[in-house]
Amino acid sequence: MQLKNWGLWGLVAVGLIGMGTTYYVHQRPTTMMGTNGAHGMMMGRTTSTKSTATSTTAHQMALPPLLKPTRQTTQQVAYTVTAQRGKMAFYQGQKTNTLGYNGNYLGPVLQVNRGQTLKIKTQNHLTTTTSFHWHGLVLPGVDDGGPNQTVAAGQTKTVQFKIKQPAATLWFHPHAMGSTAKQVYQGLAGLIYVRDAASQKRHLPQTYGVNDFPVIIQDRQFTADHQLDYEQAYQADGTTGSTLLVNGTVNPYLNVTTKLVRLRLVNGSNARNYRLTLSNGQAMQQIATDGGLLPHPVAVKTVRLSPGERAEVVIDTARFKTGQSVTLQNGHQQVLALRTAKHLKTDGRLPATLTTLPKVSTANAQHQSLTFSGMGHMVAINHQTYQRNRINLTAQVKRPQVWTIRNTSGMMGGMIHPFHLHGVQFRILSINGATPPANQRGWKDTVALPPDGEVKIAFTFKDKGIYMYHCHNLEHEENGMMGQIKVS
Repeated sequence: MQLKNWGLWGLVAVGLIGMGTTYYVHQRPTTMMGTNGAHGMMMGRTTSTKSTATSTTAHQMALPPLLKPTRQTTQQVAYTVTAQRGKMAFYQGQKTNTLGYNGNYLGPVLQVNRGQTLKIKTQNHLTTTTSFHWHGLVLPGVDDGGPNQTVAAGQTKTVQFKIKQPAATLWFHPHAMGSTAKQVYQGLAGLIYVRDAASQKRHLPQTYGVNDFPVIIQDRQFTADHQLDYEQAYQADGTTGSTLLVNGTVNPYLNVTTKLVRLRLVNGSNARNYRLTLSNGQAMQQIATDGGLLPHPVAVKTVRLSPGERAEVVIDTARFKTGQSVTLQNGHQQVLALRTAKHLKTDGRLPATLTTLPKVSTANAQHQSLTFSGMGHMVAINHQTYQRNRINLTAQVKRPQVWTIRNTSGMMGGMIHPFHLHGVQFRILSINGATPPANQRGWKDTVALPPDGEVKIAFTFKDKGIYMYHCHNLEHEENGMMGQIKVS
């Protein structure tokens, strides 16, 4: 983001507390320590990380700007997205070298309506190759932006496809093999909001920056001279950091002026898992998963997000006690402070019914099985690591798919592997043989595989092409925990 839009002068770092909270509780609790302490993404069994809190000044949470289209009609919307180098003042008087889309750090929000054709001119103003992966979009394989669709330094590429999925919070980031993790770590990530008439009619909180806010959560490790040195911070089982950023803001707060506030939560970390709660113990109403609205709001006291996952929640701030300080937190670590006004406006509502999801069809389905195994540099899927010229699986377009995905633990124990599949939105049939919880029954593109666990999903490829499936722990992805499926 451009510094003038983000207002991040004078930020200072804060140590993370409780960042290692487990995503799934497992038997035989163990802890694996790395250079930054216990990993929140590791072992699936770690319960907490003890860090030293740092006194900091709170700063208003930055908002990604809404990107202005280069052209817009009822049938089409066009944008230009540029990957570029920048500098951000995360620390007062100190500038950090960063990467961003159309700005210094992170990127803007692209908005598109269901049924419109989305045209994006991508520009690479970096000194290295990158790609532009449209995470969560249902689109032809040639436009997906995976490692087979890179953009060389100084080059441009235009993609164009029709939006044929419901309203959702999606995102985009690099996916070039060998540089994905580093480029994301340095700041390359942006958002895509898909809108549709059906969701608009629900009158949910949807005024950007008033009662509807994106919340991109990341952890980073700053050097002594306030730089993001990926090579120094690198960990083969997932690079984590001791400083928490929300939309690029350290120690953020949000001024809340409405009784209902909608937070679009995005786990933008390389490898950290989050277990988000409200400090007052109040339940949040989850209204959406990765790919769109749930049938009904689901009251949840905890929102668990592995890397790449999103969840939308509505919080009733009118239930806060007068003068009460309420924070969104991960374990004992503050993620975002919610500061409510004395007089809250009624803006938006929370209907009992949000949408109607189609019944999952598995008739004549093609069944595929994947087994994720290993740690560090020894990761694999079905005992294979990624090779650009190898097609691991094949599928027929428009034929139902049922995939059984397992996560096996070795002698060292196990850890969560966030599974992500490109080009589709899927539904979870079961987790460890049980029906998924109500807040996991919507459209998904990423799901956490628990250690020694099994997740079964169903979906249909709507387009042809070659698509990636992989662990969204970005270091594991780059260590080869990725495969390719050809759809024809």
